[in-house]
Amino acid sequence: MALVASNTYTMQFSAAVAILVAIVVGFLNKDERLNLTKIIDALESGGKNVITVAVACSMAGMIAGCITVTGLASKLLGGIMTASMGIPLIALFLTMLCCIVLGMGVPTTANYCIMASTCAPILVQMGFPIMVAHFFVFYFGIVADITPPVALAAYAGAAIAKGNPMKTGVNATRLAIAAFIVPYIFAYSPVMLGINAQWYDMVIIVITALLGIFGVAAGLCGFLYKKINWLFRIFFIIGGLTLMIPGTLTDLIGLVLLTVLCIYQKLTAKKEQAAVQQ
Repeated sequence: MALVASNTYTMQFSAAVAILVAIVVGFLNKDERLNLTKIIDALESGGKNVITVAVACSMAGMIAGCITVTGLASKLLGGIMTASMGIPLIALFLTMLCCIVLGMGVPTTANYCIMASTCAPILVQMGFPIMVAHFFVFYFGIVADITPPVALAAYAGAAIAKGNPMKTGVNATRLAIAAFIVPYIFAYSPVMLGINAQWYDMVIIVITALLGIFGVAAGLCGFLYKKINWLFRIFFIIGGLTLMIPGTLTDLIGLVLLTVLCIYQKLTAKKEQAAVQQ
């Protein structure tokens, strides 16, 4: 990932380096040190697993070919470019909707192949870095698994919990709504993906993003130590969103707001518990 993010090495070279590093690390592992037998088993397992990937890639290639021949890709690109009026945020939102629809019920590998051939070029055309574009479309292609009406992951969870599949899907989307914001963060702050970034910049943006997700999730769920009233829920969401917006000032405002709200919730919850015990 670091080699690809540096825009200096190709993906093939980066993959080869990753394999060599994995082998070296395997020899250094005292608990399960690699040996010739394990390496041969790994190669055999890789050969078997690549069949599934190859089938998915070939099917995705057929889909990409159909999209190219029919001109659907150019129509999709032109349609989103026109509808967004050249505004990046609107283009991101429309691309997100396309990814969720196209990614419904599609396995992971095929999902990425489809997203990369249909939706990623839209964001690249809008001027976003290639890695940002591919991460964005793949992220929302996978998020389709918890987004109704398909929501395969939610259906599996509903089957285990013996609940209503559609209700489970809606609740899954509601609880994970904060995660829908993350791709927009790294779209406007590629530092989060390690693109042209110092390590401390990455640490700061990851921490603020996590705190922002916490704030939005608390506001949407309506509970932190105790039930949160509607006014404070709005403030939690505002504080979370403010932390997600890149910038020192917005980070400080969001951090102060969430800190005050969390302290208030904690103290009032303790008082209510003490009153009940008495």
